[in-house]
Amino acid sequence: NQSMTAQQHPSQQRFLSLFKTQLSLKYPLIQAPMAGVQDHRLAAAVSNAGGLGSLPAAMLSLEALKSELTQLSTKTSQPFNVNFFCHTPAVVDEAREKAWRAALKPYYDELGLDTDKIPSGPGRAPFSHDAADILEVFKPAVVSFHFGLPAADLLARVKSWQSWGCNIISSATTVEEALWLEAQGVDAVIAQGLEAGGHRGHFLDQDLTRQLGTFALLPQIVQAVKIPVIAAGGIGDAAGVAAAFALGAAAVQVGTAYLLCDEATTSSIHRTALKSDVAQHTALTNLFTGRPARGMVNRIMRELGPMSNLAPAFPLATGAIEPLRAKAESLGNLGSGDFLLLCSGQNANGCRDIGAAQMTKALVALLKS
Repeated sequence: NQSMTAQQHPSQQRFLSLFKTQLSLKYPLIQAPMAGVQDHRLAAAVSNAGGLGSLPAAMLSLEALKSELTQLSTKTSQPFNVNFFCHTPAVVDEAREKAWRAALKPYYDELGLDTDKIPSGPGRAPFSHDAADILEVFKPAVVSFHFGLPAADLLARVKSWQSWGCNIISSATTVEEALWLEAQGVDAVIAQGLEAGGHRGHFLDQDLTRQLGTFALLPQIVQAVKIPVIAAGGIGDAAGVAAAFALGAAAVQVGTAYLLCDEATTSSIHRTALKSDVAQHTALTNLFTGRPARGMVNRIMRELGPMSNLAPAFPLATGAIEPLRAKAESLGNLGSGDFLLLCSGQNANGCRDIGAAQMTKALVALLKS
């Protein structure tokens, strides 16, 4: 029997006091925030089903953030998480931008686009005091961060929200990052394994050779820290959830398995790829944003190599890639996924065309309450 009880490991006992008691979650499951493929509807559905739904905010304007939070709050009375990136905005390097445009010029020519008209702009914004102003109105139960934590003044502000019961969590890809996050006072740490889809959460070291698989990283972090540890990466079904608990996870965070759910905004191109053999081959790539993110291997990744020294620093690479994606899709090009970051973890076997509530219950089917 693969069922796990929540009392088998100290980390799981800490889950009971932090998430189950404070947040009143029915299930120790967090829906991973996935910018670009979801909005408030997926988060609300998971929260209403007893998990912790997450709203990704990195690609939202302040107006859109307020709108999404307003709609999320009307669709659920249950706790939810709002996720932010906390990177340092990059400075434009003109020489690197020129080299990047030269590398992409054959694709621009193929689609009839002008490289001299590539738009500028970051595409993704870090957490800010303006965003914090909006959050204070909605009082989310959890605020999560990717790429470390925000600056000291912003972190202090978020910590002050503990007065309404707000909890802070963040991703770690190494034991050292987990220890650093614990020292900064986070309430729980996400052990993000190499298998995870989307952006790597690393922030202390950019060396990808230090990245571990989930089931190698998880027990090491559990042993090293005294706060609850959430397992993430490659967990796509009930057996994977149970395995994470067997290794001491206090909760799991699942993303890829929700990509085909009714409430996800995953594009038809992306959905088709997830249902095909394409999903069996993923790689870390910096071509789409400038920072390593895991996605299904497509044409541009094969031809330029998934990792390129030419790609501008995160998140500036997005500016030159986005017109290629938009034009290819506008032409109804069967290869329009060639220029799209088809985010997926290494295990897409759990993806199903079902509702998010049904998926949530299926993922926790082997856990005892």
